[in-house]
Amino acid sequence: SDCPVNVDMATYKAEFMHHHYKRRLRPLAHYSMGWLPILARIAAMAPRPINLLAHTPGLTTALRAAGGIDQHRDVPRFASERFTTWFRRRHTPPRAARHGTVVLWPDTFTNSFDPHIAKAALAVLEDAGFDVQVPRDAVCCGLTWISTGQLDVANKVLERTLRVLAPALRDGTPVVVLEPSCAAVFRSDLPELRYGDEDAHRLAEQTRTLGELLRERAPEWRPPHHAKKAMMQPHCHQHAILGVGKEHEVLSDAGVDTTILDAGCCGLAGNFGFERGHYDVSVACAEDKLMPAVRAADPDTAVIADGFSCRT
Repeated sequence: SDCPVNVDMATYKAEFMHHHYKRRLRPLAHYSMGWLPILARIAAMAPRPINLLAHTPGLTTALRAAGGIDQHRDVPRFASERFTTWFRRRHTPPRAARHGTVVLWPDTFTNSFDPHIAKAALAVLEDAGFDVQVPRDAVCCGLTWISTGQLDVANKVLERTLRVLAPALRDGTPVVVLEPSCAAVFRSDLPELRYGDEDAHRLAEQTRTLGELLRERAPEWRPPHHAKKAMMQPHCHQHAILGVGKEHEVLSDAGVDTTILDAGCCGLAGNFGFERGHYDVSVACAEDKLMPAVRAADPDTAVIADGFSCRT
């Protein structure tokens, strides 16, 4: 969206890698980070020992080398329990859902690393008067395969996802996506990859961020009041495709005085900042505007980052 002649470099990059690596071995990072959703499902079977092994001196060095990850980067820790596991065994009494049903999307990053965010979103949605459903089957938006140019795999993953979501999509149920990069896949990449697929276009139209859903479907709902200051670092996908206007409005409703930073990228940029050889460029991006702004802020100013990469 920032290109003066509207060249979609992200799509060009994905398409180039898709063709270039058809009959070639890929970089190690394409296997370790491109297949992260599958690795996260495996890690969910025994997260504590896997975290221990992944952060044991010596072993973590070898693990980063094997995965093409820069040695300056810490391997993210898997949550002790995924959100979807917690949700399935949750028992709550029936409540009036005056604003209807929504699907809360369990993206890999929130589900496997930051499930407390999904739990908080669930609490907000239920308080605002929604009946919240979460897919029972394993689903994924295919982001990591798209960003590493593994488009055939991404297409199969998305085909399965659309099959799981079909009943909700055909009922017009909104799909709330907390991770901006995953929401951007549904809004932008999905209808391009599966052009002509009616369910793909339905999902693109029915995907909502949390702020968008609250402002559109529950405009009378008001969150608890918190008189404090915050600065928001918009995720690159938010900046390019989604926007942060509705989130800003909900924060204002909560009494939070929020400054939206115009600081460019945090530097991690998905798998880019994790890959071997990219560390110096990654840090330089963050140090251009973002990190000086964070250091200059008052100590009690909250730093808001919806994206897993930005938080990392």
